[in-house]
Amino acid sequence: MSHLDHARAARAARAETRSRIETAAARLFGERGYAATTIDDIAAAAGLSKPMLYRHFDSKKELHLELLERHRDGLAAAPPGEPPRGGDPDARLRAVLEAWFEQVESSPYTWRLLSAGTTGDPEVQELQRAIRARQRAAGEALLRQFAPWLPGAELEPLGEAVRSSFHGLALWWLEHRDTPRALLVSAMLRVVRGLVAPPGERGEGRPAPEGAYGA
Repeated sequence: MSHLDHARAARAARAETRSRIETAAARLFGERGYAATTIDDIAAAAGLSKPMLYRHFDSKKELHLELLERHRDGLAAAPPGEPPRGGDPDARLRAVLEAWFEQVESSPYTWRLLSAGTTGDPEVQELQRAIRARQRAAGEALLRQFAPWLPGAELEPLGEAVRSSFHGLALWWLEHRDTPRALLVSAMLRVVRGLVAPPGERGEGRPAPEGAYGA
C-alpha cells in the first residue's frame, strides 16, 4: 500500500470514528439530556476508550456544539426546502409536511438536541436560539407564501406558532413511535390550514385594521 493509500485509509478511519462518537452523543443527549450525559457514557456507547474520544473532541461542550453546527440546517428547516408551487394548496401543504416528518423520522435524536438542557452554557444557548430563529423565519416564509393576506405584524408570532407546533409534535412523535407518519401529517395539516385560511373562512371576521398593533 502506498503512502497516499495509507493516508486515505487513516482519514477514512478517523471519519468513521468521529461519526460513531457523534451518533452516540446525539442519542445520549436526546435520551438523557446534556447535563446527565458524561464523556464516559459517550465513549462507552461509541465503543471507544475515553482517551480515544479526546483525540477527536476536547470536551463534552465542544461535541455538543459540533452536533448543533452539523445539524443546524436540518434543525432550522421547518419545513425544509421550498414548498411546491401551483396546484391545490392542501396538496402543496401536505407535500411540505410529508418532507418535514420524513426528515424527523430519518434522524430522530437530532430533534431532541434543541431541548437538551445545557446547565446554562451561554455559547450553546446562543446557538440554540439562532437555530430557533431560523426555524421561526422558515415558518414565516411558509405563511407568506400560503397566506399573503396576513397582517405583517402577525407574521413573527405566527411563525413562532408554526415552529413550536412542528418541533413539539416532532418530540411527541419520538415518544410515540408507533404513531403512523400519515397521522402526524394530517394533524399538522389541520394546524397550518387554520393559520392560512383566507379571511372570512376562519370565523374571525375581517383582518385587523391598519394601526391596530400600535405601528
